[in-house]
Amino acid sequence: MYYLFEELFFPPVSEADEEGILAIGGDLNPERLKLAYKSGIFPWFNEGEPILWWAPDPRMVLFLDELIVSKSMRNILNRNQFKVTFNQSFKEVISNCQKIKRDGQNGTWISNEMIDAYCKLNEEGIAKSVEVWQDEVLVGGLYGIDLDHVFCGESMFSKVSNASKVAFIALVEYLKKENYKLLDCQVYNPHLESLGCREIDRKEFMFILESKK
Repeated sequence: MYYLFEELFFPPVSEADEEGILAIGGDLNPERLKLAYKSGIFPWFNEGEPILWWAPDPRMVLFLDELIVSKSMRNILNRNQFKVTFNQSFKEVISNCQKIKRDGQNGTWISNEMIDAYCKLNEEGIAKSVEVWQDEVLVGGLYGIDLDHVFCGESMFSKVSNASKVAFIALVEYLKKENYKLLDCQVYNPHLESLGCREIDRKEFMFILESKK
């Protein structure tokens, strides 16, 4: 495992251990974060612990044409009970992702330091959000890093049933329209699998990431 200091550097993703951890340490300044995502790396760690940088193999992704929208979900979308916006309330979205309770988790990996870092990236137009509203109240959303041809999803939240799915589907529809190649979902979970995401080899992921739009 590599230990990072002030130098703006990451080792090749092939150096990651079996868990997918590539490096430890460093900081969350915007330049390091931008280099990380462009290199197929992302931070994921608990508050109060050193920063861990990940490049897992396999990688959970969504090929945009493989999105699964259930019949019941289509019915919900057709009712127009939600309004979707893009990149209108980034800080509110990431703050809700931090606060939302999740099954099997006692805390959150989204620290205040991380919120500050990603808000700076949002100001640069790199970190973006999708918001879902119901009666003018923010009830769901997601955020991630936009690399122009790959969108790296980071976290999503839902305060009412299906709100995060609405955000996810809206994001995929936008990415398809803009000819993105992939939605990066990082690591496996069954909820993502139900939406059509699947695991691919890290080499395949890196090939797509390093190709141009």
